[in-house]
Amino acid sequence: MKCPACQHNGTRVVDSRPIDEMKSIRRRRECESCGYRFTTFEKVEEMPLIVVKKDGSREEFSREKVLRGLIRACEKRPVSLEVLEEVVFTIEKDLRRAGNPEVKSEEVGELVMNRLATIDEVAYVRFASVYRQFKDITVFIDELKDLLNKSPEDKKSE
Repeated sequence: MKCPACQHNGTRVVDSRPIDEMKSIRRRRECESCGYRFTTFEKVEEMPLIVVKKDGSREEFSREKVLRGLIRACEKRPVSLEVLEEVVFTIEKDLRRAGNPEVKSEEVGELVMNRLATIDEVAYVRFASVYRQFKDITVFIDELKDLLNKSPEDKKSE
């Protein structure tokens, strides 16, 4: 690897440690010529995960977009950012583990709703009202009834 300071083509690794849930490695390097120290990151190159939208268009899965939706649903609720980040991590892991390079946006939305139902019921209803585009109050009430009819064990297993 070239030194960013003197462009010498020889460096040695001083320190190496895993980061990002063991998905990346952070390396501290030192130039063998000038002694300059710098950091590099090594990451596994993953296949892109494509989300097929309702209108048929396709876009790459975005952790940030899912996290923004969760943050919006959990606004003024006692849910930490760490919990929401873990939800996004778990959803992406589940989608990748399924082995499909393309997933429907409905599948992503259902996974988000299932996780929210176990974390915060108010956030779940907020997310569901936007995601399912409730047309009137009766659809909203039906969704609340479904939520109330779920037993606590059902919620934990999802």
